Amino acid sequence: MEHLCFYDDGGGACKATAKWHTKSCFICCHLRAMLRRLSTLQITRMRSFSALVQTKALVNGAWIDASNKETFAVSNPANGQVIGHVPNMTVDDAQDAIKAAKQAYESKEWRSLTAKDRSNLLKKWHKLIEANTQEIAEIMTAESGKPINEAKGEVVYGNAFIEWFAEEARRIYGEIVPSSTPNREIIVMKQPIGVAALITPWNFPLAMITRKAGAALAAGCTVIVKPSEDTPLTALAVAKLAEEAGIPKGVINVITTNKAAPIGQLFCKSPDVRGISFTGSTQVGKLLFRDSADGIKRVCLELGGNAPFIVFDSANVAKAVDGAMASKFRNCGQTCVSANRFFVQEGVYDKFVSQLKQRVEALKIGDGNSCDVQIGPLINKMQFDKVSGFVEDARSKDANIIVGGKALKELGPLFYAPTIVTDVPPTSQLYTEEVFGPVVSIIKFKDEEEAVQKANDTQRGLAGYFYSENLQQVFRVAKRMEVGMVGVNEGIISAPEAPFGGVKESGVGREGSHHGIDDYVDIKYICMGNLKYD
Repeated sequence: MEHLCFYDDGGGACKATAKWHTKSCFICCHLRAMLRRLSTLQITRMRSFSALVQTKALVNGAWIDASNKETFAVSNPANGQVIGHVPNMTVDDAQDAIKAAKQAYESKEWRSLTAKDRSNLLKKWHKLIEANTQEIAEIMTAESGKPINEAKGEVVYGNAFIEWFAEEARRIYGEIVPSSTPNREIIVMKQPIGVAALITPWNFPLAMITRKAGAALAAGCTVIVKPSEDTPLTALAVAKLAEEAGIPKGVINVITTNKAAPIGQLFCKSPDVRGISFTGSTQVGKLLFRDSADGIKRVCLELGGNAPFIVFDSANVAKAVDGAMASKFRNCGQTCVSANRFFVQEGVYDKFVSQLKQRVEALKIGDGNSCDVQIGPLINKMQFDKVSGFVEDARSKDANIIVGGKALKELGPLFYAPTIVTDVPPTSQLYTEEVFGPVVSIIKFKDEEEAVQKANDTQRGLAGYFYSENLQQVFRVAKRMEVGMVGVNEGIISAPEAPFGGVKESGVGREGSHHGIDDYVDIKYICMGNLKYD
């Protein structure tokens, strides 16, 4: 290859003039080296976002492509731009991940670790996530549309589960039970179940992994993570940090795919997978529950909700409005514990609606990269169509839309205006189903009995909220609400120390708290007989 040269290395004097020459030129070689260093420096400066972005899946400690070499695009929902491609893994690839997780579980390297050893590994992982908060948040915002401040908050929140389960690893206690028979001891111990498959959603792409994987690793299990096709980059970034923390190969595996159904079925049917943990829709959860029945697997399901939010006449209305805003509009209303049906008592109805309307109209909507943005886009077109369809259904049934109720196409194809709908009929989809979007549905009620009856009139039972300053009413209503979690004068209830989960069709099992370990351990009873104490 020939290039422009200022030096004649063929014996002629340097004339410092442009001249075509061969690449043996000494000065040109030096210049090329300088340009390479400058290029490397420029790339390094740009890596604050990209350093943790992985383009391969993680199986058995290796970053690999799909066996068929297929990939799929990951797009920013705020503007539709493709931000990366990841492997579109197959069932065979998932089988390899199961094999790797089983081998790691049975390996001396993992099984010989003490509870303290596992705790220390989780602590190292926690510190690395903490040190990379900004980078992870930027990845999360880019692929989910979540406002950057919310994304940073999720990193802190999700990382708290790693910290919590690092501590819980050393508190998985057994028992010594007094025997009714002489010369016998009854010992009860807890042991890891083995390989666990973790299927996680897009709305909390870090926290839903750490809440599951933290518990599983603390108990001594190994895992395969199947993140949502909408947000795989956060999962891969967190897995990269787990690798850097020294967690042995095969203990954490990540399978990326946009063909979730056959891989989910494999997890349910494989005899080598002993536990399934899933966060997502009730419809998919039921399928996984059925498919896992043949293998009698341990199953933890955190499914959809239809959370009631009750405001009684005795409530502090200003605090109720604060709680409503926090519960409803976090992550653009795309949370499983988001308030869905607002029941407001007649005496405070007008005041509550007026104050809420002012707050909703003041929300800043836009690209999540802007620090002042409070509401980003919906995650994808399917979710956008669902939200807009629910609002139009309510409109057709004479509900009153007092704020929003429209697409914000000027911002992008997936932006929907924060919306308040009053006079919502019980036959509307907004009333009977989970909207999973920035829509407040308000229903007026007369007395406590009516409010509780309407709140419980659903097959879902994940979370519920109510505001009251009447202590007697607080205890009555908290006990009568048919949900797994109740927020009393509080709109944000999730915490690592508290058990997260629902009743009825909202799931089985609990995540977080010391109960979060239970789905990853078996209880073994050991009877020690013919002991000689005399």
